[in-house]
Amino acid sequence: MHKTTVEIDERLLEEAVKLSGAKSMKMAIEEGLRELIRSIQRGRLKKELGTYDLDLTEADLERMRRDE
Repeated sequence: MHKTTVEIDERLLEEAVKLSGAKSMKMAIEEGLRELIRSIQRGRLKKELGTYDLDLTEADLERMRRDE
């Protein structure tokens, strides 16, 4: 664990705590950092995998979900 002092916009932090339902400012900040990391990792994965053209309709996708 590392203790750091930073200046954070109070309104931004209050809104993050409120919207996230966090029980403390620390929890809201940690959840924000986790979400930032997940978002960056998803973006990198998307870039690495590229895009694929699939000829699937919405009905095909639903059928595949049911068959799992």
